[in-house]
Amino acid sequence: MTKQNLVSGMRSTGKLHLGHYKGVIENWVKLQEEYNCFYFVADWHALTTKFDKTETLREDKLNVVTDWLACGIDPEKATIYIQSEIPEIAQLHILLSMVTPNNWVERDPTLKDMIKMIKSGEDNNVQMSYGLLGYPVLMSADIMTFNAQVVPVGVDQLAHLEITRDIARRFNNIYNVELFNEPLPKLTQVPLLKGVDGQKMGKSFHNDIKISDDEETTAKKVMQAITDRSRLRKTDLGHPDKCEVVFDYYKVFADEQTVSCVCEECQKGERGCADCKRQLAKIINEAFAPIREKRIYYAENPKLVKEILANGRDKARPVAQSVLQQVNDAVRISL
Repeated sequence: MTKQNLVSGMRSTGKLHLGHYKGVIENWVKLQEEYNCFYFVADWHALTTKFDKTETLREDKLNVVTDWLACGIDPEKATIYIQSEIPEIAQLHILLSMVTPNNWVERDPTLKDMIKMIKSGEDNNVQMSYGLLGYPVLMSADIMTFNAQVVPVGVDQLAHLEITRDIARRFNNIYNVELFNEPLPKLTQVPLLKGVDGQKMGKSFHNDIKISDDEETTAKKVMQAITDRSRLRKTDLGHPDKCEVVFDYYKVFADEQTVSCVCEECQKGERGCADCKRQLAKIINEAFAPIREKRIYYAENPKLVKEILANGRDKARPVAQSVLQQVNDAVRISL
């Protein structure tokens, strides 16, 4: 039985953190066993808000892929590529932009989220550009270039996929073809990991624990994590449900027995916050030790990473070219 095509990507943000791992990469590793997966580094998307900050763009792209490989994304099972190395995506983007109504783009949740990010201050120097306005259509081109049947999303991202389904349906109707699939969501339970300060985890907030951090750095960051603010002494009765970061990390990274023990001892005032964080750091470091060892290997062999990307590009382009040719035929733009 032929596997369905699945497409998913990440912006080229540089070294990834534990939120990326638990929220996306861990799931990608499982999906590559079930689907014909296309995983891409979205460097064009990065330019929609970082067009004037490209000093580390090349290094950032390599770091993203290095983290993927270390975490178990297998180039023998999944096609790994850089978005900008597949020119067919840009060509399809142009054609899709011709059939996409303005109001579809303006009401798209993806674009609204990008605008909110700008206004929040994370990218407060960025103006609304033509490229940013076209972000939802480019996102659709990413998916439709490989005629994906499936796209992994969290529940809160369902609306983000809807514009792709709408564009695919509209293209098929306008040109009287059954070319594009209307990709279905592959719902995933995405655990939200906050930064050590209790806010959204992110590189720009300096509150993340990176996949590539060594044991000492990880332990230091965990020790900075906020805990139950009502506790002043070790013997004070704790409230795990109010431990915004540390206990949530336990629930994600520790086994059920450990989580139960931590909860009980905290509630009884039998465990101090400092000791609790030391144990958590140890659990995280043990979990990521093999990943970090593998990452060091790829980081020391960037030529190998580039070869993997080149092979991924060469695997992806024939698929993209075939789809684009069908599009050109449908639009009758081909001679």
